Amino acid sequence: MALNPNYEQIGKTFVQQYYALFDDPTQRSNVANFYTEQKSLMSFEGNQLMGRTKIMEKIQSLTFQKIQHIITAIDAQPTFDGGVLVSVLGQLKTDDDPPHTFNQVFVLKPANDSFYVEHDCFRLSLHV
Repeated sequence: MALNPNYEQIGKTFVQQYYALFDDPTQRSNVANFYTEQKSLMSFEGNQLMGRTKIMEKIQSLTFQKIQHIITAIDAQPTFDGGVLVSVLGQLKTDDDPPHTFNQVFVLKPANDSFYVEHDCFRLSLHV
């Protein structure tokens, strides 16, 4: 497989779709459709999770009532197997808490006519 020439558009479209679903409590469960049970890995604040079920358990265990991702920058690069590496920098606003900077990196892999998230690494930029 070759480099995907549409990697920038794929990355931006994915980010828009992912956070639109995540930020809407009535749609959040649909985030599961981006992951697979056998080939998706997530690192969430240092916790390693494998598979759609464990990833969604983590997402659904988060205690906020409201969430808003404010995207500052999206960087995308093609991978040599037709996938896309996507790096997201932004601010995360939950409930009435002040916004916190976050960084999230995704590796999207082609599957049929679409993509799934193979790798997902999320970190708040908190320095203690």
